[in-house]
Amino acid sequence: MEDLALTQKIDILEIMRVLPHRYPFLLVDRITSLIPKKSVVGIKNVTMNEPFFQGHFPGRPIMPGVLILEGMAQAGGVMAYHSTPDMIGERLVYFAGIDKARFRKPVGPGDQIVFQLELIKHKRMIMVMKGLALVDDQVVAEAELMASFV
Repeated sequence: MEDLALTQKIDILEIMRVLPHRYPFLLVDRITSLIPKKSVVGIKNVTMNEPFFQGHFPGRPIMPGVLILEGMAQAGGVMAYHSTPDMIGERLVYFAGIDKARFRKPVGPGDQIVFQLELIKHKRMIMVMKGLALVDDQVVAEAELMASFV
């Protein structure tokens, strides 16, 4: 069971302080739980105003799977920075690799994606995380992500 004394909640202003991403590419709205060097849970509220829905797909708006993975990676980036706070403002964390990616269900306007990531390996400047993306407690995507400070 996670140590609740270590759990943090992070708002959009703190997310923007640590991540360089901005609209329309900032894909995490809030961090609801973060335990440095262990796990992070973040959310993305998906609205019809998202620019990608205009062309993906007219008449049947579906969030591109690569953007779901990007949101997952951004939530992992917040954990990476809070696990090594001396890197904030000094180095960028890059999405360095992906394995075992699977897409289970489509995501559309009105959905709220919950990104759950667990750190499975941390060696020097590299972190490997196992991630899930859920909507209504159902897995919509999963992957193992690698991040690197550069």
